[in-house]
Amino acid sequence: MKSALVLFAHGSRDRDWARPFQQLAAALAQKLDGPIELAFLEFMEPTLEQAIAALAGKGVKAVRVVPVFLGQGGHLKEDLPRLAASAAGKFPQLKIELAPAIGEQASVIEAIAAAIARGA
Repeated sequence: MKSALVLFAHGSRDRDWARPFQQLAAALAQKLDGPIELAFLEFMEPTLEQAIAALAGKGVKAVRVVPVFLGQGGHLKEDLPRLAASAAGKFPQLKIELAPAIGEQASVIEAIAAAIARGA
């Protein structure tokens, strides 16, 4: 089964805001075999549905959506499941899995703390 990854971020009116997410996607492309897409909740494109549609067009059968958020707030508890369900309805051939917010993982918290402690 061909699988892919979608990095799901909030979005911003400022195009420069997306730069770290683009860098993250590029770094992941060096580590993973499958396709990687960025998707945004608001203000930027592609949307989650657009990213999933692009992956479906590439023959992907499974998509893991990783929210690049620090915590599980309303956007991830309400908006993301609603958007994923809508996409699943339009692309029933895809298995769509929602991961928890990346910022809640212990290793991410430790990496952020280490960077702050170093003065980075």
